[in-house]
Amino acid sequence: MIDIVSISKFFNGKVAVDQISLQAKEGEVLVLLGTSGCGKTTTLKMINRLIEPDRGQIFIAGKDIREKQVQDLRRQIGFVMQHAGLFPHYTVARNIAVVPELLKWEKKTISLRTVEILHKLNLGEDILQRYPHELSGGQQQRVGIARALIADSPILLMDEPFGALDTITKADIHAEFRSLEEIRSKTIILVTHDVPEAFELGQRICLMDKGKIVQIGTPKELLYRPASEFVANFFAENRLLLEYKVATLQELQGITAIDPFISRYGFTLRTDLWHATQVLSMHTETAQAYETLVEAFNNYRKQQVV
Repeated sequence: MIDIVSISKFFNGKVAVDQISLQAKEGEVLVLLGTSGCGKTTTLKMINRLIEPDRGQIFIAGKDIREKQVQDLRRQIGFVMQHAGLFPHYTVARNIAVVPELLKWEKKTISLRTVEILHKLNLGEDILQRYPHELSGGQQQRVGIARALIADSPILLMDEPFGALDTITKADIHAEFRSLEEIRSKTIILVTHDVPEAFELGQRICLMDKGKIVQIGTPKELLYRPASEFVANFFAENRLLLEYKVATLQELQGITAIDPFISRYGFTLRTDLWHATQVLSMHTETAQAYETLVEAFNNYRKQQVV
């Protein structure tokens, strides 16, 4: 869906993005991860031409983005930024309706779609006539996501979308975001410096440093097959937590009997071990099940290539 070919960007003669190439597959969530100043946000903004690359090309569905008018390009790409980026003088309803109005949707269609997407994000219709400053941080971010999703564009770009939220609110929005039907068919590129967030939301992760790509792969590949010492060290601090997040019950099937856990506790084979152990740790009667899963996980870790 998105093909970035040898793009570079310079600011005041200094390189911000240094000849990087990557592809975002149709329907996947690709995370650009790295510390501040590594070039991830600059890369993201070059996709919708908020920043123009100095070298290289970017293709969307096989077409060079420079062949389109900037306004037409951006109308076909959802964009969510940190702090939601809502227009302060617009009501919630008008903030969400910005793109549909540009696309000449009927008012009734906009209204129905707005209510539909709000409900999916656990927001009530009572906020429609409020202004952004009257909302909590979590509500503002949900409205920002609603605005990006309403037109159902095939591509969604997200720049540190949850960075300003507290841990509890962030966890809630992560869960809501993953469950949305609208994101399952979209190509999503998400920028973050939050390592657990990258592992929770990304199907693949592009780790960047000093304007270059260090490694691209699945969360499991970056953990168990790091391409360099830099990659291994980058994840060292959170390693155990991340290993719990990338291991699923399906992967433990050959080590322990999983069926009883699925039928008794409402899990699926895709449930990650972190979620499963969190659920089981809440009740004393599940202590044996918790210990069984942890033992299976420890055996699973030994089988991985470190």
